[in-house]
Amino acid sequence: MKSLIVTPKNETEFKFLTDLFKKLGINSYILTPEELEDIGLYKLMQDADRTKKVSREEIMKKLSS
Repeated sequence: MKSLIVTPKNETEFKFLTDLFKKLGINSYILTPEELEDIGLYKLMQDADRTKKVSREEIMKKLSS
């Protein structure tokens, strides 16, 4: 099954959507800002180019600067 993330514009729209989902019998879950950020980071990692290799020296150089 697929999932859907909906971001309401304001508190009124949030209340409307949560009430609507309840009336329609659609299960919903409210994400914390941290959970939403985790999903965004996951998406970025999935889209990252993993074909390039970077040496350990280059990584350590970046970390020390």
